[in-house]
Amino acid sequence: MGFKLFLLLEKLLMLLPKKIRKSFFVLLANIAYFLSSRYRNIGFINLDFVFGDKLTQEEKKKIVKYSFKNLLLNFLHLMEIRHMRKEDLDKIVTIKNIEAVRKAHSEGRGVIYVTSHYCAWELGGASIGAFAEPIAAVYKKMKNKDYQRWTLESRERFSNSSLEKSNVVRPLIKLVKNRGASGILIDTAINRRDGLEVEFMGKLVHQTSTPAYLARKYNAAIIPVVMTTDDEENYTLRFFDEIEVQKSEDEQADILRATQLQADWLTRLITNEPKFWFWIHRRFKSNYPEIYKKS
Repeated sequence: MGFKLFLLLEKLLMLLPKKIRKSFFVLLANIAYFLSSRYRNIGFINLDFVFGDKLTQEEKKKIVKYSFKNLLLNFLHLMEIRHMRKEDLDKIVTIKNIEAVRKAHSEGRGVIYVTSHYCAWELGGASIGAFAEPIAAVYKKMKNKDYQRWTLESRERFSNSSLEKSNVVRPLIKLVKNRGASGILIDTAINRRDGLEVEFMGKLVHQTSTPAYLARKYNAAIIPVVMTTDDEENYTLRFFDEIEVQKSEDEQADILRATQLQADWLTRLITNEPKFWFWIHRRFKSNYPEIYKKS
């Protein structure tokens, strides 16, 4: 019953002008900021941990508030993507450095897109499928099956597909052998046993080594990608140059180095414009669980 009401709300919202839809989700974000003390506190804890006194309390407050807003805007994008055509995306999205993708494929190689919860990540995934190539995106299973189906339908709108995280290695290997493309988030909190320890934002974290492992073993290209905006109306899908994976006699060292280079890329991205990252999740809990005790 609840999900049917949600679908009804979606229909009503999609009948309204875009500005009104956005205003509705911004209102929800403001309400969430004031009501959700837990996630609000996590945001401040993360910013204190990473930046200390380099940012004022007012600057941190603006960033945390924007994290809530950005999350709701991504939810809005999920809703809108379900009703979009490629022509609609083309009006609002600019593509930069797609040559990096074309170069990899011209060499007969598969592509592993690494990305993060930064700015308009839902719109970014859809735009890769629409303008570059279909990707198989790795996702974490959701508790609500109706909402999961709704979400995946949106993410698969432009020929993309989805791979559930718990059984993902074999499908990814098959994909990369066939010179296809996958999308992997590298900024989610994972257990120590599931990743390698790297430095991120000046702190030690565990990060998935899957992109580096696949790239090294199957000669795929690791290409970072992000969707950014200056006005929340027009967007830029930016492909970065390939992160190369060495092939020395020390396989583990090669994989660690490439994994660290991915963390370095994301660190530079967030440091340059911190407000767009998703600060309200416990990214550092694997190595520093104590910092979240007060949240």
